Amino acid sequence: MENNEDVLILAIESSCDETAAAVVKNGRSVLSNVINSQIDIHTEYGGVVPEIASRKHIENINPVIQMALDKANVTLDDITAVAVTYGPGLVGALLVGVAEAKAIAWAKKKPLVGVHHIEGHISANYIEHKDLKPPFAALVVSGGHTHLVHVKDYGCYEIIGRTRDDAAGEAFDKVARAVGLGYPGGPKIDKLAKEGNPNAIEFPRAKVDDAPFDFSFSGIKSAVLNYLNSCEMKGVEVNRADLVASFQNAVVEALVSRAIKLAEDMKLDKLALAGGVAANSALRNAMEEACTKKGIALYYPSMGLCTDNAAMIGAAAYYEYINGTRHGWDLNAVPNLKLGERV
Repeated sequence: MENNEDVLILAIESSCDETAAAVVKNGRSVLSNVINSQIDIHTEYGGVVPEIASRKHIENINPVIQMALDKANVTLDDITAVAVTYGPGLVGALLVGVAEAKAIAWAKKKPLVGVHHIEGHISANYIEHKDLKPPFAALVVSGGHTHLVHVKDYGCYEIIGRTRDDAAGEAFDKVARAVGLGYPGGPKIDKLAKEGNPNAIEFPRAKVDDAPFDFSFSGIKSAVLNYLNSCEMKGVEVNRADLVASFQNAVVEALVSRAIKLAEDMKLDKLALAGGVAANSALRNAMEEACTKKGIALYYPSMGLCTDNAAMIGAAAYYEYINGTRHGWDLNAVPNLKLGERV
């Protein structure tokens, strides 16, 4: 793992609705991290519209990369390698980043390193926790993913548990829409839940019989919709704060209980949170409490590194790069790329 020369990675991330570029030194030091978010545009539609996201990436990607280079006070000639998210994500959005990265790498004769988006989320923890090294357990929770991962080494992952239906973030967005909070659902539910009673309504905590580490969130989403319909039919006014607090409590309990079980069963004394939902205050607080009780060290990124960004891609790419990962000009977007899969 020792590398005498500094490795500067130009990283590009465009898997959903953020156009992002960063310059990362030696996997842990962020020289710049520029994010152009499209959230205001997609809020009008109540969610991300893939075609609009792709077009906006095309408009934004060159200025975002130039800004990242300028902020880091480097040029493309100073860069060691170019890294890019190539999956999973929206295929059109991914293609914009992949095409850009290939063009820069080809023009400047730099190595090209494709990065898995989820690997990026896990690696966000390396940026702020310089002491964090594998092995550890990771709970990845975002709009599209809910994974329990055994991080065996840098770039070496085993998925132990995953959602069988909705991702946790997806369930937050759907419930937020149902109660009239709008998009994006996660932060809005987190805020309103602080005013409610998390034990007001008993929602189901789904378990998958043959897979103790797997998740299922479609049942709780349906339970919330049924509760709302029932109240409407009976003419009962819904206490929205109590409703979202109870919903959030059920989701958080499912996430925390399985993550702690994984750490204990695999005798791992470190647990990392990753992904957009890792910014949820109820999840952080519940996980802190559970980890303290069990003597497990908890790690999570700051808010800005939980959501999609390119610094996390640069961190992941550094370890891939020094382990010899290189991609050719045939690198393509892989919207359903599995963690640990090599394409």
